Amino acid sequence: MQKIPACVGIILDGNRRWAVEHNLPKMEGHRRGLNTLVDCTKWARDLGVQHLAVFAFSTENWQREAAEVSYLMGLFREIAQKRMEELKKERVRVRVAGQIERFSPDLQESMRTLERETAGNSGITLWLCMSYGGRAEIAAAAAAAAGAGEAITEGAIEKHLWTADMPDPDIIIRTSGEQRLSGFLTWKSVYSELFFIDTKWPDFTEDTLKKVLDEYATRDRRKGR
Repeated sequence: MQKIPACVGIILDGNRRWAVEHNLPKMEGHRRGLNTLVDCTKWARDLGVQHLAVFAFSTENWQREAAEVSYLMGLFREIAQKRMEELKKERVRVRVAGQIERFSPDLQESMRTLERETAGNSGITLWLCMSYGGRAEIAAAAAAAAGAGEAITEGAIEKHLWTADMPDPDIIIRTSGEQRLSGFLTWKSVYSELFFIDTKWPDFTEDTLKKVLDEYATRDRRKGR
């Protein structure tokens, strides 16, 4: 029986380049990427993956043009509000990890509602890493541990991570040909199997995911042993 990863992480890259290649506005690439994300969550669930973590918006992404950031905020609201019923129907539990306080109050409330309304779902947990950066997560965890009067140990940091309840990802996929992690799950990715694929995120398919899982099944994960 093929081994199935418990947790898969994906860096959703290539939305804007996909749009340019298809002679579409760059923003349309982000919308197509959102549709792919919803579909991919279902594919992963059906293949037996328990956790899917996606790099949806990094701490550095705040530096993009104001119009693009505003458009992305609208897409996030769409996930949190308009597509909530779809996620609940598909048995998706949603968790949001990152600097949530940087978002507008209404979007923060929508994120909390999304988490609360899907908390009982058991099909798959979708981790939306929003205003997320790996170094920022570690720094925040260390500060929280120090604030609680705890010694700064690996266990203390792990306990205070934004992603504390997430298993270490077995696989991290980056689309669009780039070969770096860009601060995604810095603490948890130390033994992740890395897959860098040329496919741009809007073109990611169930077959693409299956091929990654097939290759993962052939890898010998010794983890230093």
